Amino acid sequence: MKLDQKFSEQKTSHLTLIDPDEQKPNKAASMALAAENGGTDAIMVGGSIASGLDRLENTVELIKDKTDLKVVLFPQDHSGLTDKADAVFFMSLLNSREKMYISGFQFLGAPLVKRYGLEVLPMAYLIVEPGGTVGFVGDAKEIPRDKPDAAVAYALTGQYMGMDYVYLEAGSGAEEPIPAKMVGAVKENIDVNLIIGGGIDTPKKAAKLSKAGADIIVTGTAIEEKDESAVVKKMVKAIKS
Repeated sequence: MKLDQKFSEQKTSHLTLIDPDEQKPNKAASMALAAENGGTDAIMVGGSIASGLDRLENTVELIKDKTDLKVVLFPQDHSGLTDKADAVFFMSLLNSREKMYISGFQFLGAPLVKRYGLEVLPMAYLIVEPGGTVGFVGDAKEIPRDKPDAAVAYALTGQYMGMDYVYLEAGSGAEEPIPAKMVGAVKENIDVNLIIGGGIDTPKKAAKLSKAGADIIVTGTAIEEKDESAVVKKMVKAIKS
């Protein structure tokens, strides 16, 4: 089953984000297996800083060897692409000040995506305060947390440009996730899948965002230093119950 179909058929999906720059491929594969046992729907692989093609491909290959999960790439630029994966979030960082993150890296990566035969998941990527590393690296003009109307306007921009996914990102390791009020406002105004990530480190926070309207919840940092399987299981139960 294609990932796009799977996400569309579920009330709320859970994705586990693994950054190949944060741990060795063997550890990444172990985390993916634990996440699979916890009930995650797919594995996202990527990060804010390039980890190198060899590291990326080794990570994806080991995850595919150890699990039956689909792997979707979450590339920082065109160097984050590999034919070892199943799909790619082909994203534009709409609130970046740097045009390369809006369309430049996409121009460079599109021929590779075509050549690799990856399932394409077009996405509007939006950074909300505090933004973290991805906000800094992507030179984003972060959306203020108290400005849901700004998030709605950007999300509609992405939808009207033909993107099937809108991703509101608070940044890896953020103390708090995207405000539920902002999530609800965006979901009320768009007709595409809404992804929420950053700062979701407890099942309670995940459940609140799911209730507010998130179609897909992404967690990453929360599983890096804990019992991965148990953490994911609690997250999945919270957003699907």
